[in-house]
Amino acid sequence: MIWLTFFLSALVIVLAGIKLAEYGDAIGYRTGLGGLFIGTLLVASTTSLPEVLTAINAIWQNAVDLVAGGMLGSNMFNMLLLGILSLLFFRQRVLRRVAMRHALSGSVAMFVIGIATFFIMARINLRIGWVGLDSLLLAGAALAGMWLIWTDVSGLPAAPSAPAPEAEEEGIPSLRRALLGFTLAVVVLVLASPHLVRSSVAIADATGLSTGFIGTLALATITSLPELVTTIAAARLGAHDLAVGNLFGSNIFNMFALGMTDLFYTSGNLLSAVSPDLALVGLLGLLLTGIGLIGNQARLDRLIWLVELDGILLVVGYLAGLGFLYLRGIGA
Repeated sequence: MIWLTFFLSALVIVLAGIKLAEYGDAIGYRTGLGGLFIGTLLVASTTSLPEVLTAINAIWQNAVDLVAGGMLGSNMFNMLLLGILSLLFFRQRVLRRVAMRHALSGSVAMFVIGIATFFIMARINLRIGWVGLDSLLLAGAALAGMWLIWTDVSGLPAAPSAPAPEAEEEGIPSLRRALLGFTLAVVVLVLASPHLVRSSVAIADATGLSTGFIGTLALATITSLPELVTTIAAARLGAHDLAVGNLFGSNIFNMFALGMTDLFYTSGNLLSAVSPDLALVGLLGLLLTGIGLIGNQARLDRLIWLVELDGILLVVGYLAGLGFLYLRGIGA
């Protein structure tokens, strides 16, 4: 029954998350925003909502390691998706096409992941009210990074993004329909998230695995599947800014959400309550994001068996990282 609840709730969250991403993209398209802004900020935040809602429910169920494992593990999974994107679309050289436009978003992602990892290890027990100072600093840094990206985007030449008259015939919903669909998808996520969290904790107890590892592997994968669908769909359409920006931007938003989740935790500092072992998940996410950023910036041709070296490194690095975390028994 536990596994059935887990898979059913996971399926509902994945489907709702995919629709959330679709309608979020339509909202950005209908409002005339550029692809870089839509990918890095708008769609990245919408596709990360499943992580946010499951994290809040995990807090209410006192599964703190599940919160951090899900958020930090999602960073790792997003970089796995960047590697898959590079391997699937190697002929388009996706990372090279958008290199300079995503240098800032990739750098900000590394910065905020580093801050989160530092605070998990530092155990700073200072609070403002009931919220940890470390969480506020993390959320503030991520918010400042998103503001920097927004101001940077404002200075770039905007790509034409106003909808064409025939856009409705191409299947892009109207703004009103997109807003309604977006709202309904959020409601479905709110209803399904508690069941996913509850069954995840039960599975951890039944299998002897830590909630941190379950969060890093299962929860992070499930809640990140909307990013997979959105990223591949964007790349197929040639919207490379949207595809790459969605992944770097999701890592930034995940760390913002991790800091803000402390608002719902009333038993002390959230980041100090997280198992120090989960700092390893943060460091692995940091390393993989670094590989993604280097691959995004490097101008060299590094094809091995017709695929790019950085894509191979991201995929292998993710799998090796999961194996290492399992052998270490993180959060146990």
